[in-house]
Amino acid sequence: MNIVITGATGFVGRNLQDYLRATCDIKPMSIRYIPNQEFNIMNTGAIIHLAGKAHDLKKVGNPKDYYDSIFELTKQLFDAFLVSDANVFIFMSTVKAIADRVDGVLTEDEIAHPLTHYGIAKFKAEEYILSKELPQGKRIYILRPCMVHGPGNKGNLNLLYKMIARGLPWPLGAFENLRSFLSIENLCFVIKELLENESITSGIYHIADDKPLSTNILVKLLRTNLNKKSNIWSIPVYWIVGITKIGDYLRLPLNSERLQKLTENYVVSNQKIVKAIGKSLPISVEEGIIKTFNSFK
Repeated sequence: MNIVITGATGFVGRNLQDYLRATCDIKPMSIRYIPNQEFNIMNTGAIIHLAGKAHDLKKVGNPKDYYDSIFELTKQLFDAFLVSDANVFIFMSTVKAIADRVDGVLTEDEIAHPLTHYGIAKFKAEEYILSKELPQGKRIYILRPCMVHGPGNKGNLNLLYKMIARGLPWPLGAFENLRSFLSIENLCFVIKELLENESITSGIYHIADDKPLSTNILVKLLRTNLNKKSNIWSIPVYWIVGITKIGDYLRLPLNSERLQKLTENYVVSNQKIVKAIGKSLPISVEEGIIKTFNSFK
């Protein structure tokens, strides 16, 4: 199958190309939003749209950039798909298109309430795709992954690894949380199944590993992997919150944004996609986390 992948140089794009290369003819496509542009994507079997401005954790980005690079660009590409000979369109959205914070378990039935420009732009792109009548023989999949990780990925897991590898104690033991993760291997597996299985119904699918983990469990997994004794401190929550406020002011590694990411509850259900595929995900959440940690060594 000939496959066009936009955003192929990003973390997901690089891993996806490696995963699909044995069975597919990959055509990386570098695109950006230009008003009134049209794309020629004939002689293509599928389009996997990953391109778009990433989530701005520092909150210094221009809001218009999100709507142009995510919403407007997706409109242009999807319009080209509708009149092309491609059969499959996969749009990489995000759980942040639905909710920035989760009480309970996030499913596809949740009413959307995005709070950031990034999440709103993704949701508007989803709405546009779903508003169009789909020609016979075409399939569309809107994927909402939770936090994706894997070898080569930088972010909060990398920061956690560096801290534990240096023998520093984990000071956030008083926070009890559960959050979902997504191994890049499981994400690539799902995309490959969607490409190959024509019986999977078009629609929105949340993507997550088989179960959530607490940050304290992550720390224990990492310490075991590094052959280090568990050293978790349960410092009172209000002390930690005060320290992060200082971190916000002095731009320290531990600030309010990072504290939220490390200790928030964010559980995502993957039942709909697993049922649609009819197969279990290839690796467990623990296996995926260990693979990511090992890549940091």
